[in-house]
Amino acid sequence: MNKPLHTLLSLGAFGAATLIAQAQPAPKIVVVDMAKIFDSHYDTVAENAKLQDAMKKAQTTFDQMTKEGDELVAQFKELDEMSKSALATPDAKTKATSDAQAKYKDIQQKMADRQKFANDTSALLRDRQQKFRASMLEAISKIVVTVAKRHDATLVLDKSGPSVIGISPIIYSDPGYEITNEVIAEIAANRPAGTPAVSTAPAMPAMPTSPAMTPASSSSSDMPKITVPGVTSPSR
Repeated sequence: MNKPLHTLLSLGAFGAATLIAQAQPAPKIVVVDMAKIFDSHYDTVAENAKLQDAMKKAQTTFDQMTKEGDELVAQFKELDEMSKSALATPDAKTKATSDAQAKYKDIQQKMADRQKFANDTSALLRDRQQKFRASMLEAISKIVVTVAKRHDATLVLDKSGPSVIGISPIIYSDPGYEITNEVIAEIAANRPAGTPAVSTAPAMPAMPTSPAMTPASSSSSDMPKITVPGVTSPSR
């Protein structure tokens, strides 16, 4: 290929690239705090209240199982003492020993049932919370997109989540790029009558990677309370 023709083709390619670059709109970025919007959403406030109620009821059941277990332990101790009493007849000792062994099995079963109830209930409530969060974030994202398009934005950045090193992925942003409060106002404007007012306090922090189980004090054994990540346990 001769040099003039090669130069002409190169200039043509450069010109085409310049035209394409000029045809693309200049990027416009907006910033949003998805965690703040989620936590303040009236549906999150309502769901958190329902979770609190479910936890309270589950804790009541758990405490009743603990009480029943403690009663079994007390009965076992009485039988065990009778089986070793110098005042008891051989037949009475034999019966007390047999009854104590049966009572011990009852205690083990009660402990296993209580542990299973705690684990199953925590898993159930945790799964419910995860599904609610996923559904809510999907719905909120649609509203964020609507507000972002109103600003002719071409890119939306979420500043709520931590990066790989544990800090916000956005170190700084001009307040003029922030649309969080506008999204919250949009949600509040469509709040159905009778639903809880929008909260400014976090209702549910980010989900942990494993279930939170807190030891509960019991005379028969150390068992977990019924807990849900991010939700305060009801007072006893």
